[in-house]
Amino acid sequence: MTEDPDLTAKAEALLQRCRDAKLMLATAESCTGGMIAACLTAVAGSSDVVERGFVTYSNEAKIETIGVPADLIAAHGAVSAEVAEAMAAGAIAASRADLAVAVTGIAGPGGATADKPVGLVYLAVCRRGAAPCHWRRVFPGDRQAVRLATTECALALLTDALSKGAAA
Repeated sequence: MTEDPDLTAKAEALLQRCRDAKLMLATAESCTGGMIAACLTAVAGSSDVVERGFVTYSNEAKIETIGVPADLIAAHGAVSAEVAEAMAAGAIAASRADLAVAVTGIAGPGGATADKPVGLVYLAVCRRGAAPCHWRRVFPGDRQAVRLATTECALALLTDALSKGAAA
């Protein structure tokens, strides 16, 4: 992952807010392949906040590791709001985290369809005991730009969830 001082500062601020609130984080990542967890854990002392990260790149990993129902993937596709929410809820269920973020999308350059263009990403945030909330974004640029924009958006959504005191 490219070192980005702005992204690191956002991660540091998020970690401090979680620390102050005594909350643990988990990530469930597909299109970012662990970039969100890497960004968070690049910050010294993050181990008191980051409980774990799941890289669930394949459909099988989503099903086996964090309990995304296979029929949900079959009905909506891996890149969907429904799967993003199931990933976030699954990350909470499979960890001791209080707050989780999940991302699934098409970083490109291939894999797009007419309904699901390159850059399409679904993000979801879930707080333990609450229903997950999702967001749909279409990020411009190449594969790296989409993955970095997704990471930055995930950090912002987690920060927003903390500000509101709920999942969304």
